[in-house]
This record gives sequence, structure tokens and C-alpha cells, in this order.
Amino acid sequence: MKKINIAFLNPPFFKKFSRSQRSPAVTKSGTLYYPMWLSHAAALADKAGYNLDLIDAHADGFDLEYVINRLKDFSPRLVVVDTSTPSIYNDVQVCERIKETLPDTFTLLVGTHVSALPEASIELSLSIDAVAVGEYDHTVKEIAGLADIKRDISTVKGICYRNSDKVVCTEKRQPIENLDEIPFVSTIYKRFLRMENYFNPNALYPMVTITTSRGCPFQCIFCVYPQTMMGHKMRLRSVQHVVDEVEYIVGSFPGVKAIFFEDDTFTALKKRCMEISDEIIKRGIKISWTANARAELDYETMRSMKASGCRCLCVGFESGSQILLDNIKKRINLEKMMRFMADARKAGILIHGCFIVGHPGETNETMQQTLELAKRLNPDTAQFYPIMVYPGTEAYEWYKENGLILTDDFSKWLTPAGLHNSVVNAENLSAEELVRFCDHARRKFYLRPAYLLYKSGQMITHPGEIKRTLKSLKTFGRYLIKGSDIESKQC
Repeated sequence: MKKINIAFLNPPFFKKFSRSQRSPAVTKSGTLYYPMWLSHAAALADKAGYNLDLIDAHADGFDLEYVINRLKDFSPRLVVVDTSTPSIYNDVQVCERIKETLPDTFTLLVGTHVSALPEASIELSLSIDAVAVGEYDHTVKEIAGLADIKRDISTVKGICYRNSDKVVCTEKRQPIENLDEIPFVSTIYKRFLRMENYFNPNALYPMVTITTSRGCPFQCIFCVYPQTMMGHKMRLRSVQHVVDEVEYIVGSFPGVKAIFFEDDTFTALKKRCMEISDEIIKRGIKISWTANARAELDYETMRSMKASGCRCLCVGFESGSQILLDNIKKRINLEKMMRFMADARKAGILIHGCFIVGHPGETNETMQQTLELAKRLNPDTAQFYPIMVYPGTEAYEWYKENGLILTDDFSKWLTPAGLHNSVVNAENLSAEELVRFCDHARRKFYLRPAYLLYKSGQMITHPGEIKRTLKSLKTFGRYLIKGSDIESKQC
């Protein structure tokens, strides 16, 4: 029996558009995420025996004509198309071109935006056969296996599709509990992607990105993945499975310098951080790694992580105002932040700090408090940006209800160059004022003589830092000097 073909597509848009990150855009720092969730779904489909193709158009610089011709040659039964809020209209147009060329191919849109707005998304075009809501690994596998997709599609959980003149949404799909059932995502990277295409300034270059969990137990109002796709219940890969993949990456990606654990909050469970670190040490694996963290990790845990190769942690400090931190449900205080930074320095771990302005209750005074906090914390690197809100998040609903979102045209979430665009006013501050403050804060932080001296010394004493610093500076430097458009990761 002939195997069924499934194509996974990160569709062309702006060059180096980082669709998979929490706040999709072309970034000033040159950050480009791996298509993680597409690759996870591809790994499960591969395990089920389907023929695969995975195309990351941004990373490889493929235009739409190349993509269409490659799909035509592959003749997939199903094309899984990743999307995001700022790229949704472009991605729908890509689906239309696919349907023009391969009218019998089933098109499935996936991602945070369609998970938040499934009915509205499928109404955008007749070329969209269905959208997936939430985690879609099993959704893809089940659709591909249907004897007659058009007739049997109603049996698949976690989708919305068009039935004659109405949109039908099926029963909610429950999140995957046993994450070990998904093969290593890095095996898909190895087959279809080029490691050198991907960059995160907080990890040594080149690096490979994986996750050790799904879901986040914290309730920050702006964070998109827990609220639209993965939920707030944290589900874990086994320590053995995680470190097996680390070992596979070290042995299978020549020249790899680092691993980025892109969990929403890798450090949510301190005991597990210790267990992963201990297992890496026990096996004698030598690799630098970076992870997302909260500013409440203790010294003992960080010391263990450092011993296993942890070089840097990305931390959302967000605001210098305790009132605003409470407003966004951050569940942390300024005293803990200061203690965390002291412990990180003692442990020898670098910190990338994320700071947001425009929160509910923001004023000129609280923005200045945020800048002063950043300088007191003095992380290795920092970013300042106006809040970016996305459908499906509590933040989006709050700003919308208060008339603070400037447009309902999702393409305006980006500038004409594909950079992040501020589309939110604060209650007493305009979007333009928020952007100007971020430009000001960025210069005040990075152009301090003491900071410039520190970074120069770091490259001399740690030559391994030179490549990632210069690669980031190549794109980020011109924005630092002139200001203008915003940058965001939404930590």
C-alpha cells in the first residue's frame, strides 16, 4: 500500500520572519526560531509511517514559487501550514496558491492565532479546509489517516472545518500527557533543516532548540502559548528522554555549540532542573545550554545547572513597579529579582533580562522605575519593548475592552519591514510614547561606559562569546544607535 505524503510548511513571508516565537516578527537581533511545533508534529507523523517533507521558507530563503513547485513534485495529501497573528493574511494567500496548484490537497492551518480565533480564521478563505485548535500533533496524524477526508473529518478532535455553508468545531482535543511518545524533534531538524540558519543571541552559535515540557503553571496575562495552545498544566518529558536527545544532538550535529531549552518556564520545577543537570553530568556530556527561567531560582539549583553546562538564562523581569507586576499576574516581587541576580552572578550564569512597558496602570513614573531596575539588576543583555498583545490572551481582551488596541487589522502588528509594530496604547500613554521610551531605555542601558567596558572584556576573556555577540550586534547595533521600530520576544 502506497504511503501517504504529508508536507509541513513554514510559509514564505518576510525574509528571516521568526514565526514560531511568542511574538512573531523579523527581529532586530537577528533571532530566528526553529519551526518547533511543526517539527514535533512531523516527528509523530514520521513515527506513524507517513512520507514527509518539511519546508522552512524563511530560513532557507525560499519564495512562494519554489514552495509551490516543491509541493507539486511531492504531491501531498495533506499540507500543514503554520501561521501567526501578524502573518495570517499572508498565510491564507499561500493556502490559496496551494489550492490553485493542488486542488485535491487538504490544507490545515495551525498555530496560536487559529487556536484563538478558529471560526474567524476559517472564514478568511475557501482554500482553508480546516484549522487545528491547540496541540495538533495527533490531529495531523489522524487527518492523514482518514479513508475519505471530506466525509470523515468530523471524527477528528480539535479542529474547525467548513460543512456546506457553516463552520463546525469538533470536540476539544486534550493535551498530550506522555510527551515521550513524540520522537526527538531534532531528528526532523537533522533531515530537513540547516542548523546554521537559526540564531538566538542568548545562546552560543550555532545552536539547536528543543523543549522538555509543554504548558506553564504561571498566569502572566500576555503569554500566548499557555493561553492558546499548551495550557497551564505542565506536562513533562522524562529526564532520560530529554538527556537522550541532548546526547543525540551532540553526536549528530557537527559543530553545534549550544542547546536552547525553549520551554515556557524550564525552571518551574527546581528538582527537575537538578535531575536534568545531574544526568548530563553523569553521562559526561559537554555542551553549553540556555533556558527560559523565572527570577526566583535559588543559588543551589543554579550552581548545579552551571556545572552541567548552563551558560545563560532568559528571564522576564517585565517591570520595576510592584503594582504593575501584580496587575499582570507575574507573582514575583522586586526583592526576589535582586536576590536572583546576585545568585546568578555567584553561580556564574549570564542573564538576559526582558522588560515590558505599557502594562495596565503604566505611567511615565513606572516606566522610569523599570529602566532603573534594569540598571540595578545589570543583566548581561536586556531588551525593552511595548507590550504586544495577541488574540486568545487575557491581555488582548483587557486592552480590547478598554479601547486601547489601535487596529483590528492583524497585518499592522508589523511594520512595512516586518519588524514588531506597537498597536497598543496604555491608559495614559500613546503607542508612540511607549516606543520612544523603549528606544531611550535601550540606549541608556547599553551605552553606559561601564557596560561597554564589560562587554569588551567578556569577549577577551571568553572568546566563545565573540561570534554570538558580533552576529547580534550586526543587526541590533543600527537600531541601538538610531532607535525607531521596536523589538520583542515577550519573555
